[in-house]
Amino acid sequence: MARTSDVATLVSQAREGQPRAVARLISLVEDASPQLREVMASLQPFTGHAHVVGITGAPGVGKSTSTSALVGALRAQGKRVGVLAIDPSSPFSGGALLGDRIRMQEHATDPGVYIRSMASRGHLGGLSWSTPQALRVLDAAGCDVIILETVGVGQSEIEVVGVADTVLVLLAPGMGDGIQAAKAGILEIGDVFVVNKADRDGASATSRELRHMISLADRPEGAWRPPVLKTIASQGEGIPKVVDEIAAHFAWASESGELTKRRERRAADEIEAIALAALRSRMADLGSNELLHDLATQVVQGSTDPYVAADQLIATLD
Repeated sequence: MARTSDVATLVSQAREGQPRAVARLISLVEDASPQLREVMASLQPFTGHAHVVGITGAPGVGKSTSTSALVGALRAQGKRVGVLAIDPSSPFSGGALLGDRIRMQEHATDPGVYIRSMASRGHLGGLSWSTPQALRVLDAAGCDVIILETVGVGQSEIEVVGVADTVLVLLAPGMGDGIQAAKAGILEIGDVFVVNKADRDGASATSRELRHMISLADRPEGAWRPPVLKTIASQGEGIPKVVDEIAAHFAWASESGELTKRRERRAADEIEAIALAALRSRMADLGSNELLHDLATQVVQGSTDPYVAADQLIATLD
């Protein structure tokens, strides 16, 4: 498909479920195309319907296997599913390594499933900077549920809460996950906790430890209480219950107003990111990078301080 594809045509084709059009729109997002503003404006009337489920957890807990099992369960309910698998970036090309996509080949020929690997491109939060826009593409393309699987980078994974309606935290026995959860703040971001590989020794102990830590949290009356479930994703065991709890959380969030709050925070973060990117671009256009270097030199030499320097830099944008 030509690089200068008509945006209205692409959006129309994506709305009809044509995977090539969806892929092209996400490519425009990843490439920060000059057409991106037009793309987002065209998609906006069709967004806000998909349930975004973020899946996070340390490497090795079975995120890809669990994602594949969840896709199968959701498809059995007749839902259209999109999957954004954020892969580690290649150190050479910056592209995704596609490992998650390879592990989900069983769904590759299903027209009701769209799978896309995106590169984290060195972003430490486990998500690509273009993730919110890619989610919007899949939402507008008619996905009922969008599963966002993070790269698996340990304590930095908490960023997923900023873009998901429901956060599913995966743990596994024998990996020190209870201690890791407390350190990483995962207890604060998880809406559903899943101890995968429950056929291993220590699964029950991990579940008990999680339940105990969750019980210590100070939650207001009527707040969602995260369930702790056990699964063997490779065999599909426990997955239907996970799907039910994900749906239950979405229903609670919709009724309580939490869903609106999360989406408003997501929109605010996205607006801020776009504004900061525009400011950086404007600074570059005005030659402010040279001024920035000069100001940095003055700060190092002690002839000015960072706040005064920042004021001078901002003044160049007026």
